[in-house]
Amino acid sequence: MTLNRDIDTHVPSLLSTPPLTAPPPGHADRPLSILRMRERPESDTAVGNVGPERQTVSVVIPTLNEEKNIRWVLERIPPIVDEVVLVDGHSSDRTVEVARAVRPDIVVVTQNCRGKGDAARVAFAAATGDLIVMIDADGSMDPAEIHCFVTPLLNGYDFVKGSRFLAGGGSTDLTPLRRTGNQMLVRLTNSLFLVHFTDLCYGFCSFRRDCLPALALTAHGFEIETELVVHALKANLRIAEVPSTELPRRCGTSNLHTFRDGQRVLRTLIRERVVRRPRPVVDPIDHRVLHRWQPLTTEPAGPALSEVTSS
Repeated sequence: MTLNRDIDTHVPSLLSTPPLTAPPPGHADRPLSILRMRERPESDTAVGNVGPERQTVSVVIPTLNEEKNIRWVLERIPPIVDEVVLVDGHSSDRTVEVARAVRPDIVVVTQNCRGKGDAARVAFAAATGDLIVMIDADGSMDPAEIHCFVTPLLNGYDFVKGSRFLAGGGSTDLTPLRRTGNQMLVRLTNSLFLVHFTDLCYGFCSFRRDCLPALALTAHGFEIETELVVHALKANLRIAEVPSTELPRRCGTSNLHTFRDGQRVLRTLIRERVVRRPRPVVDPIDHRVLHRWQPLTTEPAGPALSEVTSS
């Protein structure tokens, strides 16, 4: 992983552009800037001008048996991304091998439990970039849109969520059942939390890494997407919606179950509206991880107590 890339290769036209303040509505198409000027202490005035500090970008990708899709995703990661973190959910295919072949600098971690929520939490904890973007591994989200999720974070926003229903967005994958269910959950969210979202159950999102503690994530399954949004609301983070186009899964079948996961989202919304304190995290550890954690030897880690006292 290389975090100190030559910035001229990415945005040479922006080196002389001062950082923007938060964009007014309707200006989401401003040029991407990946520079943030540091506030200069008074002591620096005698030393000289302080150069711009680059904001690093991490992309996290939860995966489970995506051998046929992960290459397409990784090959389209834009050069503004400094780190790619792949969280593998105990895949039985060659997902990890293909990912490492395509991108040798990829950071691969294995989740301890199961479910997209657990994978996302593990990935967020492993990411080191200033800005974190989450994208799916099935090819349904275009990595070329990552700059749309980074730009608002550089212009005053803390959390950015994608929307398939804003002008400029869309979906070629939504079934009538999923569309209806999503619209009902969006309306419920807007009523419960007095907001005006246009989309909810869509996992393309980004946030500033220093906001991660405030998000206090606990979800294990697909409801992680809802929990991210609702916890950002409850933490009073500044949130932006940006248009995004959802594509059909390139290969294989989705792990999403419409009715089961829809019920989990509904329970999450009701719980978050009623409960003010974040619930504790109880992780069901996967048996394969537990076996890997078992000690390899029964010998004591340090000297015996008698040896310590005698010396």
